[in-house]
Amino acid sequence: MSTPPTEISMSDFDYELPPELIAQTAAEPRDSSRLLVLDRTRRQITHRSHFRDILDYVKPNDRLVLNESKVIPARVFGHKALTGGGIELLLLRPAPAEWQPGGEMSAPRVWESLVRPGRGMRAGVRLIFGPEEDRLEAQVVGEAPSGGRYVSFEVAPLPFLERFGQMPLPPYIHQTPTDPGRYQTVYANPEAPGSAAAPTAGLHFTPELLQTLQERGVGLERVQLHVGLDTFQPVKEENALDHQMHSEWCALDGTTAERLNAAREAGGRIIAVGTTAVRTLETAFNPQRGRLEGFVGETRLFLYPGKPLNAIDALITNFHLPRSTLLLLVSAFAGSDLIKQAYAEAVRERYRYFSFGDPMFIY
Repeated sequence: MSTPPTEISMSDFDYELPPELIAQTAAEPRDSSRLLVLDRTRRQITHRSHFRDILDYVKPNDRLVLNESKVIPARVFGHKALTGGGIELLLLRPAPAEWQPGGEMSAPRVWESLVRPGRGMRAGVRLIFGPEEDRLEAQVVGEAPSGGRYVSFEVAPLPFLERFGQMPLPPYIHQTPTDPGRYQTVYANPEAPGSAAAPTAGLHFTPELLQTLQERGVGLERVQLHVGLDTFQPVKEENALDHQMHSEWCALDGTTAERLNAAREAGGRIIAVGTTAVRTLETAFNPQRGRLEGFVGETRLFLYPGKPLNAIDALITNFHLPRSTLLLLVSAFAGSDLIKQAYAEAVRERYRYFSFGDPMFIY
């Protein structure tokens, strides 16, 4: 058993990226992005013209694990009831049960949110959103550990957001998509809203590609992890091990876990679609039993080089920001040196980076 690291320098997870390689729009059709294939065993990089070429690398009995969480249009504009001053609210996640009226979590009314401007946003400040005939009132009720605010709405806000909210695109995307659905996977579950950002590795799949995979004997399994914006934040500490990992809600159904275990025992691979699927699976993995088990709850799992990944055999993922926990995660899976090599080659080959960019298949 290897000795866990005592220090991981974030300077080793920084890299230069020409700004023009940050994708501003998504490829059309979805599966037409380029694909970088990374073979961990042979330490070999292969370039493929289209993501749909993934069909050449998956096998019958493999299982693709998809995060079906739906992105909510979580950005909404309003004003302070007392002064009329304009505000912007970004709902990140439902507040814990102790903040909810009656502890009710099925239709949460209190949400952890970012408020701009944040100055003066003390408990008791009343907020108003929407037109007069459809207005929604809310009140700041406390400060969240993240530095955001807990905001209590008069009713559960999701129906209001579906009408008046905007998609919370990452700050490096400067063009608003003409089709908001382009920042949503085709398999997002309408019954599973809650992400403040898309699980972007899944954006490359089309219904036709998913159907072809199933026809070839590849199983599609679903998990949920509601993605928070902290996922994309850079690590500020120089020693990554000093980083305080954010918490996200995730779920793996017990029946799904047993199907994945059975597929692996039969020689199939568990292929995570995105880092959010990885975090869910690794959270649900029981190392004592060497198996996946059902799990529902919060995870603060932090994956970094030197911390083994046990639940997956392959990974589909986009290229990640420098100094990010996501870059640490893929380095934990493929090895830091190999990821550095792949990222450098991707820059030379002019791959498109980040949320709307090109993906990698690592196996």
